[in-house]
Amino acid sequence: MGRGKAAAQVAHASCEAIFKIMESGDHRWLSWLSAWRRTGQEKVVLRVDSEDELISVYKRALERGLPTSLIVDAGRTQLKPGTKTTVAIGPAPEELIDAITGHLKLY
Repeated sequence: MGRGKAAAQVAHASCEAIFKIMESGDHRWLSWLSAWRRTGQEKVVLRVDSEDELISVYKRALERGLPTSLIVDAGRTQLKPGTKTTVAIGPAPEELIDAITGHLKLY
């Protein structure tokens, strides 16, 4: 996928994670969101080597009770419909996210 497409997919994932937090009513998640907004809204974009690794990261975040989203592309431009493209984790404490993503390289 091209750089513009990748940027759009990252934006979709980020927005979806925030929407999930806002709709959840989970006080812990909402406090993480509030702190994240007050402290600069840090974002880190990492890469995986395969769809399997992407799904593994997503599942590990879910298992640990972190806000997360998985984006599945509609297939209107560069990718086949149903292609899993992006995962967002957080906002959450850095050490909780790093426990899942610390081995990944920057995009």
